[in-house]
Amino acid sequence: MKVSGGRAVVDILVKEGVKKAFCVPGESYLGVLDALYEHPQIELISARHEGGASFMAEGYAKASGEVGVCMATRGVGAANLAIGIHTASQDSTPLVALIGQVERPFKEKEAFQEVDLVGFFRHLCKWTVEIDRVERIPELLHRAFHMARSGRPGPVVVALPHDMLEDEAEMVELPVYRSLPPQPHIEEVKQAVEMIQKAEQPVLIAGGGVIHARATPLLVEFAEAMSIPVVTAFRRYDAFPNLHSCYAGWLGFGTPAYLLEAIRDADLVVALGTRFSQVGTQDYTLLSEKTRLIHIDISPDVFGKVYAPSLAVTADTRAFLQQALQVAVPSDPARQERTKALHAKYIEFSEVKADYTEDWVDMDGLLHDVVSHLPKDSIITNDAGNFFGWLSRYYRFEKPNTYVGPTSGAMGYGLPAAIGAKLAKPDKTVVSFSGDGGFMMTVQEIETAVRYQVPVISIVVNNNRYGTIRMHQEMHFPNRVVGTNLSNPDFAELARLFGAHGEKVKKNSDFVPALQRSIASGLPAVIEVVTNPEILSVSQDKTKARRNMVCNQ
Repeated sequence: MKVSGGRAVVDILVKEGVKKAFCVPGESYLGVLDALYEHPQIELISARHEGGASFMAEGYAKASGEVGVCMATRGVGAANLAIGIHTASQDSTPLVALIGQVERPFKEKEAFQEVDLVGFFRHLCKWTVEIDRVERIPELLHRAFHMARSGRPGPVVVALPHDMLEDEAEMVELPVYRSLPPQPHIEEVKQAVEMIQKAEQPVLIAGGGVIHARATPLLVEFAEAMSIPVVTAFRRYDAFPNLHSCYAGWLGFGTPAYLLEAIRDADLVVALGTRFSQVGTQDYTLLSEKTRLIHIDISPDVFGKVYAPSLAVTADTRAFLQQALQVAVPSDPARQERTKALHAKYIEFSEVKADYTEDWVDMDGLLHDVVSHLPKDSIITNDAGNFFGWLSRYYRFEKPNTYVGPTSGAMGYGLPAAIGAKLAKPDKTVVSFSGDGGFMMTVQEIETAVRYQVPVISIVVNNNRYGTIRMHQEMHFPNRVVGTNLSNPDFAELARLFGAHGEKVKKNSDFVPALQRSIASGLPAVIEVVTNPEILSVSQDKTKARRNMVCNQ
């Protein structure tokens, strides 16, 4: 039987196990939307902006472990979708983006909203393809899903010409195919374990590959067996339980000096399922020349890109750890004492005091209450912003797969990613953290959460400015403020206008009751917390920032 291109696309989505798809509807892929009407097993989440839809799909993919799917129309919709595709690329998140395209006879004539989608997205994606013949949909769309989830996962863009979706053809039935993750050679595993065992001051950096492989329990067992301190890579906090005695801290903005010193003094660093990012390596200064490196990753493309490894092992992290545990040997007591000492320094660094104020919401006190009152298996999402310094320092992630955040530093990510995460894990409490600047970039997605009854909690830290950029202004160009002051609506009232629950907190003692009311409401909720605009970061206010700049001149 002949079927239309739109129907064939949706048939493949069903075969690939897609349960949610996120979009802003568009004329150029109406054939797909119409076919979805016949497939109620796929829930279509219609967002208010393509950027929000792509962030929802990316957050859903992270929380579910499945391939996220987002859709947009040609040109303008595709450009808006790009921010989530970039985020998925930097975070190695499996994502398939279906984008409507101009009719085939109209290409290269500056048709309405025409963009060369393959060229536009090529450098952002693992693969980009335009399907120009309807009978090739099964072949190319199955390959798109395979590419997105295999090896180092990432985004794939599939362009769908409007007229092709209306063509009909007999479709060839093809199976869903998955490649097995690469297995390490046992001799490489033995060599790695021997190098770790002989090292006097080793450190292991755990990255997104550990999370993607659901390998945290194995890593805990391995760290205990080898008495090796574990550091989590940039915004991979939940790759290892933060309260475990082998946990030494995290890499990123604001990494404490004790940890950077420990890594630079290490005679061996084991990078497990991670690339070396600019932020995590402190502008590529993390490892010293004398440090040997064991790099274990599912993708050999990352080897030597920043640091040359002494031993490179192409392997899935789960497969590596399973074999390594079979040959692991206990380390000497001195190693155990060093590992415990590093963990003690992390505990001291991350201990938050219940500081409260009556004039503003003190961020230390806020994080104290968040840590004390949120369930330990809550999923946390976040935007970029200076508020994040408090979250990264004081929130201890105790359970795997409880953090959904962008290594790309994308603003506007927190709320839509929380919606995606909550749809993936409806039984979990999902809380997003945003600044007022980032929250306003995707604030319209409150309506999406209300319409689909997705009860996420958005904590908005309001200091009426682009705080991170203001901090850098005050440091590098003191008393020359431009472009970073903001004005805002009453976020609590705005939430209520959307049909959500809204709270405005002006002092610390009001936060916990507001949080409890928000959870009890059963609605999407916004908790605006008003903070002191003079406090620019977890360690600096404006006066200190200016003083530091003057002293460094």
